[in-house]
Amino acid sequence: MQKLSSCKEAMTNCIQQKYFSIAHLYKEEKAMAMHIHDCYEIYYSISGGKQFLIDNKFYTISPGDLFVINQYESHYLAQIDTQVHERIVLAVSPEFIKHLSSSKTDLSLCFNNRQDSFSHKLSLNKEQQQRFLYFINKITSTTGYGQDLAEQATFIELMLFLNAAYLENTQVLSLEEITPKYNEQVDDILTYINLHIHERITLETLSQAFFLSDSYICRVFKNTTGTTINKYITARRISIAKSLLADGLSINEVCEQCGYNDYSNFVKTFTKIVGISPKKYAQLCVC
Repeated sequence: MQKLSSCKEAMTNCIQQKYFSIAHLYKEEKAMAMHIHDCYEIYYSISGGKQFLIDNKFYTISPGDLFVINQYESHYLAQIDTQVHERIVLAVSPEFIKHLSSSKTDLSLCFNNRQDSFSHKLSLNKEQQQRFLYFINKITSTTGYGQDLAEQATFIELMLFLNAAYLENTQVLSLEEITPKYNEQVDDILTYINLHIHERITLETLSQAFFLSDSYICRVFKNTTGTTINKYITARRISIAKSLLADGLSINEVCEQCGYNDYSNFVKTFTKIVGISPKKYAQLCVC
């Protein structure tokens, strides 16, 4: 398998081929806003960074940290060191990983086991880091006869390794580890937004709820997360909408539960972010 040099290319290949792709990145691509992928993402940090916002959880990033993100979780990489930012990103098709799983072993466990106390982050020790890189190098260096089967066999080994590490990661990160102390106000704002995501949320609403000025809320949120409140709310609503559509809810029900009072605005926003209409997305989920 060819090792790509673009995260976007890896995601596109994964979705089109319904397989998996690997990107090894050494510098920052053009910053992406809060976004959602139609595939699973495994993000492994080699050089470290500063902050990852996944749904409503903040994470610091150190060398050897690995993150597992599913297709419904909005995420944003913020405040990254501009000079060196080496990482490996795997884009994995949910259909492909389902095909590889058995009745006894669900290889997508680490992407879908989302209890209240879970963490997207696995801090791999030195031995685990070496094993992870061994699997990546084996997949990307396999050639010749039986290349496809060798890739899949190694990928299965990789997923067994990651899921085992995920299950062993029973030590839940404390709030201080997930969210730095100076982000306490923003953490409260994120919690409020996610609790009221089905309602109309405005700056005035937040200002009244936290007794803070509109300008202060905008400034502290942007400085902390790297994105704006409106972009975050939109990404979260579309993330939830995708999950609800996949569960079989009607477009009208999804529109209402995601806090959209205007049906046409919901359809327009969903189509712009996801690339297809809610109706088409729901049909693809049934197929």
